[in-house]
Parts: sequence; C-alpha cells; structure tokens
Amino acid sequence: MADFLDETRPNKLERAFLVGVQTSDMAAGEGAELLLELTELVENLRLTVTRTELVNLRRPTPALLLGSGKAKELCEQANADGADVIVFDEALSPAQQRNWEELSGLAVIDRQEVILEIFSDRAHTREAVLQVALARMEYSLPRLTRAWTHLSRQRGKGAMGGEGETQLENDRRTVRDRITHLKAELAGVVKQRGVQRTKRQRVPIPTAAIVGYTNAGKSTLLNTLTGARVLAADKLFATLDPTTRQLVLRGNQKLLVTDTVGFIRRLPHGLVEAFKATLEEVIVADFLIHVIDVTNPNFEHHHATTLGVLAELGAADQTIVTVFNKIDAADAAMLRRARHLVPDALFVSAHTRAGLDTLEARCLELIADTLGATELLVPHDRYDVIARLHQLGHIHEQEHEDAGVRLKGRFPAAQAGFFAPFVVTK
Repeated sequence: MADFLDETRPNKLERAFLVGVQTSDMAAGEGAELLLELTELVENLRLTVTRTELVNLRRPTPALLLGSGKAKELCEQANADGADVIVFDEALSPAQQRNWEELSGLAVIDRQEVILEIFSDRAHTREAVLQVALARMEYSLPRLTRAWTHLSRQRGKGAMGGEGETQLENDRRTVRDRITHLKAELAGVVKQRGVQRTKRQRVPIPTAAIVGYTNAGKSTLLNTLTGARVLAADKLFATLDPTTRQLVLRGNQKLLVTDTVGFIRRLPHGLVEAFKATLEEVIVADFLIHVIDVTNPNFEHHHATTLGVLAELGAADQTIVTVFNKIDAADAAMLRRARHLVPDALFVSAHTRAGLDTLEARCLELIADTLGATELLVPHDRYDVIARLHQLGHIHEQEHEDAGVRLKGRFPAAQAGFFAPFVVTK
C-alpha cells in the first residue's frame, strides 16, 4: 500500500476480520462464494482470518455502506476477536473507508486494496512493477486524507491553512507527479515491447495466449506443453508476468504460447487498465486457449468472468479454444456440467498430459485456418529455402522428385514474396 496510507495503521497487520455482502441483485449464494474467495486472497497476504461475516444488504448507505447499527456490531466483534484490520469484499469509497476506521479504531481495507497488495508482492519484471505502482498510486490519491487525520484537526484560520492541510496538498501534488512519471516510464517499456514483438513478427510464427481464471493451471499447462519452467503454484496470482515459450507441434510447426495473468471476479478496473500493456498479448494472438479448472465448484462463474474481462480488453471476438483442466481430479458430475457449459470444449490434465494430444491437434487446425494452402517445388540446391519454409509454416507433405522437392503446406501470406518463385501453378 502507498506509504501515505501506512501512517494510520499498526506497523504490522496480522489478524483480519472479513465482511462479505449479499445484495438482492446477486445470485443466491454468490456473496458466500465471493467471501470464500476473499478469504483465500487475504491468506495469500499471510494474514490470519479471525472471522468471516456475511451481511444481507437491502440498500447501501452513503456513510458506511451498511446500517449504523450493523456497523457498530461488526466493529465490536472485530475488536473482541483481536483483529488488526477489517476487510470488506465490497468496494468502499474513500469516505466510507475513513468512517469505518474512525468507528472501529482499526485499519479498514476493501477487496481492491487486497488484490493490489498481492499484485505488488508478485510483480517481478520492470513492466509489471510499473503497472502495479501506477494502479496503487491512482487508488491512493483520493484516500490521502486518511493519513493526515491527526494533522487536519490542527488547521489554522490563516490564508495558508494548517499544517495538515498544507502537507495533504503537498502529498497530492507528489502523488500526481509520480503518476505522470510512471505513465511516461511505462510508455517507454511498452514501446520496447512493441519493438521486440515487431522483430518476432518478421519471422511470423503463429501465436496463442493462455487465459483463464487465476489458479486454473495455466502456468502448469505452459510448462507441460513447452518444457518451460514458469512458476506454477497452488495459489492465486502465482505469476503476474507474461511468459512466452515456443511449442513445436507435429510436422515441425512452431507456435509461440504466452501465459498471462489470471483473471478474478471483481478485478479492480484500475488493474485492468494498468495491465492492458501486458494483456495486449491476448489481443494480438492468433487464438486464445481458455483454461478452466473443472474441479472448482464455481467454474461457471470463472468462465463468465474471463469472457467478461476479455470483452473489456477488446478481445471478445478472438477465436477461443476452451480447455477444462485437472480432469485427473474430476468426477463424472463435474465433467457433465462442463460439457453442458461448453459443448465443444477439450478436456485435459496438464499434470498427467491426458488429452494434450487433442489440444495440440486443435492448435494445428487453427494454425492451418490462418495460413494459406500452397504447393511448392524447390530445386535440390535450395535446401536453405526448404529450411526456411519449415520455420515459416506447416508442411504436411514433402516428396523428393527429379526436378526438386515438392512441398504442400500452409504459409503466412505476408511471406508470399519469399516463396512465390517456387509456387506450382495449375
């Protein structure tokens, strides 16, 4: 969390009291499911959850979100449990956050701040670090008054205002300057990534991006398919940084596969914006591999969440291969639900490799759809051309004849100038 926010809190938060909300416009049981998810998020910050409370909310109030009576009851319970922080699953406005802290005497944060903290802990590359820092600064700006409550009471009546008022304005200016600097620095990093992508596309290899709800097994799938060693842990947001590895399919067809950050319900909008540069791999990919954990009881919600985030990223029209993962741990009922949700989905286990041959075959089909079918005759003394064609596309027939090597395959139209002299005309 931003340094400005830390002044109003204990040096170390260890015990968390969680509050979830069930509203009339939510599906039955959705509030309880989200509260369980919040519990896992908070535990990822190495906090001990003292208690979880689900509140039925008929109408939110501007001051505290909940009614004053219920708010007082929850504050008393949190203090009795020895909690250091109250965590809301619902977004709190800066004023509501401030009011809760005054009422409880405890630190109070919401789901968005928890996710920001996890992202900050897990970011490693320069781009991811910058993106998280930007999101945190933009989140903290309207909340700076929380850090200066003790000084704001000392305001004077002079033209310059009191110490707290002056310091608060200085801090706002500092944060705004930092936001401007981060955006400029991030733009430079994104530009460099664009240069790297352009170099990659000079030898156009088909690309696929792995997307899906966090902890669905995306990194494990990438590791199993490509032999990569991407961190794959059983926790939310195990890795935030996109990783691209080469997968060699049948016929020496190459495919660049990118693992992306996992999605989650109620992903802070600021993080979606901040991570668009990282997630642009999703937008420019030839197709997407949507991984779903079939053993998760809420996989229907996870499926909908991922599609919603893809729509927000402008990737709703991308070709999507839906893959239900972890079938080695699934029962028959889970698999039936999955087939009903997405009838043409594939079923795999990244752990045991079951079904991966079917996934690779599907990738070959999609690659073939993006490349043009061509027949070529290459002279025997131009094996450099043949080697290049193997790199560029997918060769499914190759025969040696007196006049040369006859090839049938699919190659990118952008490379037509290279192989045009060898095209067989009929």
